[in-house]
Amino acid sequence: MRELLGSLLNGIRLIERMLIISINLIMVGLYTFNVLVRETMPQYASTFAWIDEATRLLMVWAVFLALGLALERGRQVAVTTLFEKMPDLPRKAVGILINLTGTVFSCYLVWLGIALVKFVMRTGQLSPTLGLPMYWLYIAPTVGFGLLALRYLLELLSINDRHTRPITTPTK
Repeated sequence: MRELLGSLLNGIRLIERMLIISINLIMVGLYTFNVLVRETMPQYASTFAWIDEATRLLMVWAVFLALGLALERGRQVAVTTLFEKMPDLPRKAVGILINLTGTVFSCYLVWLGIALVKFVMRTGQLSPTLGLPMYWLYIAPTVGFGLLALRYLLELLSINDRHTRPITTPTK
């Protein structure tokens, strides 16, 4: 079971990384193209107004896709001074409490996200310039917090431990 979850996590991690890298490359390309058009051919700038909306949508997706990876690597915002100075037993208990709270809270946000996506789907709301259904924007937090809940759950099951994993630094 542990090996199955480990290989599932490796697959999810690979997909997340590929998506985040692709999204960032697309955003850079779109912004570069948009700046070039605005500076060299201002008469056509309004034709490409959709680029701003597209990059905002992509940025939202990139941020929420990165939630799980950030937690897995211990790169989330945290105050760890007290936690690191605790003896082993209280540290383990606090770690379990943190991971349990994180799992429950993330699952709650997924549940809220699903309700919000269903609501927006019923309204039929479209984005102003792209004409995309707005629920695509609201699916991003639902997916992101689902990935975050998975990472917290894997910490609870001791399959991943962000507190003991050494953070690798690039060699010179």
